Amino acid sequence: MESSTVLQSGDLNPPLAPLRERLSWALYDFANTVFSMNIATLYFSAWLIADLGYSNTLYATVNGIASALVVLSIPLFGAISDATQRRKPWVVGFTVIACVAVAAMGVLGQTGLPLVGEGVIDPPPATNLIPTSAALFGVLAAFVLASYAFQGAQPFYNAMMPELAPIDYRGRLSGMGTALGYVGTITGVLLTLPFFTGSIPLIGTIPGQVVGTLRSIVPFTTHGGRVSTFVPTALLFLLFSLPLILFCRDHNVQLGKKLVTWRKAFQDVRRTVEDAKKYPGTLRFILTSFLYQDALGTIVTTMALYAIYAMGFTKGSEATLLLVLTIPAIFGSYGIGRLVDRFGPKRTLSWVILGWVFLLIAMIAAPTRMSFWIVGAAIGLIFGGISTAERPLLLSLVPDMEAGRFFSLMVLSSRAAAVVGPFVWAFAVDGLTPSLGVGTAYRVGV
Repeated sequence: MESSTVLQSGDLNPPLAPLRERLSWALYDFANTVFSMNIATLYFSAWLIADLGYSNTLYATVNGIASALVVLSIPLFGAISDATQRRKPWVVGFTVIACVAVAAMGVLGQTGLPLVGEGVIDPPPATNLIPTSAALFGVLAAFVLASYAFQGAQPFYNAMMPELAPIDYRGRLSGMGTALGYVGTITGVLLTLPFFTGSIPLIGTIPGQVVGTLRSIVPFTTHGGRVSTFVPTALLFLLFSLPLILFCRDHNVQLGKKLVTWRKAFQDVRRTVEDAKKYPGTLRFILTSFLYQDALGTIVTTMALYAIYAMGFTKGSEATLLLVLTIPAIFGSYGIGRLVDRFGPKRTLSWVILGWVFLLIAMIAAPTRMSFWIVGAAIGLIFGGISTAERPLLLSLVPDMEAGRFFSLMVLSSRAAAVVGPFVWAFAVDGLTPSLGVGTAYRVGV
C-alpha cells in the first residue's frame, strides 16, 4: 500500500470476527494491565523511591529514556507493519521482551540491592554477589527495556482491532478490552500480594505455609517486599497473553508486501505527518492528545506515591487503595464503549476529558482520606474512557489498512507527553518539598 494513496476511514469494515478471537484480543488488555499496574504504577516507583530512597528525578529519567526510544523507533516499525499488514508478530515479540526484562528486574533487585521496605521478612545478610551500583544500573536498564517493549506493543495491538469488528461495533470491542484490562489490574494485584506482604485485602493474612509454598515455587520471591512482585508479574503477563498468541491472527496479510526495505520504511515515516493532513482532523487530534496524555500519564505513574505522601496512606496500603478504585473502571469502561457507538467517539472523549479535569481538581482539594476515596471512585468510572474512545476515534479518521502508522504516530504524541509530564512532576515535587513540605508539594505536582 503506497502511502500516497488516499483511502477512506473504515476501508476494511470487516464482518464481526468470531467471539473466541475477539475475546482473545480483548484479553491482551487484561494481560498488559497486569504490567502497567504492577510495574508502571504500583510497585516499581514506590520500591525505587520509598524503599531504596532514590529520587523522583531518577525515576523520571529512566521513564524518559524508555519513551525516547519508543519515539525514535516505533513509527518506523509501524510503517513496516502497515506495508506487510502484519500486527501480531510485533505484539508477541515486544511482549516476550517485556516479560524477560521484568523478570531480570526481580533477579537483579533480589541479588544486588538491599532487601528493605514494606513486606520484607528475614532479609539475608548482604552477599555482594553483584556490586550495588552494577545491580542498580542493571535494574534501571531492564526497566527501560521492559517499559519500551510494553509501550511498543500498544500501537500494533490497537491496529489489530479494525480487522475484528465493523465500524459500528468498535466502541463496544474497545470498551470490552479496556474493561477486561481493569479486571486484569485487580487480578494482577491480588495474585502478587502474597509475594509482597503475604496478605490480601478483605481476606486478611494468608497462612504462612501457603505463602511459603508460593514463594518456594516462584523464584526470587522468598523474602517478600515490592521487589518480590517483579518475577510473578512477568509470568502473569506472559500467561494472560497466551490467548492472543494462540487464537488471534493477521487477517490481511495477503494484501501486504512480503518484503519491505528499511529505506522504504524510513520514507513512509517521513511522509506520515504529511499523509495525516489528507485525513481531516487527524493531525489536530494527535497533537491535542499530547495535552491530556501528558497529565493523565503522569497521574497514573505517580498515583501510588501521591496516596502515600499527600494523603498519608501507610506504605503498602496503596495497593489496597488502587485495587478498590479499579473496580468502578471495569463497569465504566464498557459503558463508555457503548456511549462511543451511540454518540460517536469524539463527543464521548470530550465528555471524559472534562470529567477528568473536574475530578483532578476535586482530588487536589480532598481534605480527608474519605473524600479522597469518593473522588477516586468517581475517577475510576471514567478511568478507562480515554483509551476506550481514543482507539475508535483515530480509526474513524484514518484508513484501517494504515492504522499501524497512525497509531505509531500517536505514540510520538503520548511518549513525548510521557517524557515531559514526569519531569514536570519530579521538578515540582523535589523542588518544592523543602519549602512546602512533602504533602503540599505532591498536591502542587498534580
